[in-house]
Formats: sequence, C-alpha cells, structure tokens
Amino acid sequence: QVQAVESGGGSVQAGGSLRLSCAVSGLSYNYYWLAWFRQTPGKERDGVAGMHIPNGGTVYADSVKGRFTISRDNRKNTLYLQMSGLKPEDTAMYYCATAVNPRFVLGATSYTDWGQGTQVTVSS
Repeated sequence: QVQAVESGGGSVQAGGSLRLSCAVSGLSYNYYWLAWFRQTPGKERDGVAGMHIPNGGTVYADSVKGRFTISRDNRKNTLYLQMSGLKPEDTAMYYCATAVNPRFVLGATSYTDWGQGTQVTVSS
C-alpha cells in the first residue's frame, strides 16, 4: 500500500521561501509520476508540479514557473517542493500524490494515494 506523508508547511511573509517534503513508501512501479497539488476551501485541487520517475522529467503550472522547484531524493524516497518568491495567492493546503500513467500530469483526478496535506500560509 502506497503511503505519502507531507511536511514542511508553515506561515511566511510574501517573498519568503519554504521547502515541502513528501515521504513516499510502498511504491512497486518502475515508472510513475509524483506530483504536488494545492487546494483552498471551496475550490478544486490544482496541480502545481510533477516529476516522472525514473527519467526526472518535470512539469510546472504556469503560476509557479520560475518560483517553485520539484526534486526527489531517491535514497530517502522523498519528494520535495522548494518554494521561493511566495505570494499570498500561494496560500493553500499542499498535497503530494502518485500516478502510473496520468492523462494530464497536473490533473488531480488521475492521481491516487494522497497524503494528508501540509498547510502553507503566505501573508502580505
């Protein structure tokens, strides 16, 4: 059974940085996607960034390009999201999830095995 546990969220001022972590265990696939999503109350879950395992290809939402970086530590089976230049509109609950062959890399409906999320709050 796949498990994902997010951490690293917090409260920062606009322009600040945070690094989110997602410890993933139980994966048995050789090829898959790991991705970060975010959600605010009453809105749909939006894709932020995704990474293909094992080739390392990445996809970013336009809203975070140049500010966020997705990476992975293979030894630790941990996915990261380095967030810089944070804006108040980045405030959300952030989740990580896995998908074997998503129709859209940043489409939440293609993903399963969600973590519990970690809250990011950016104040102006």
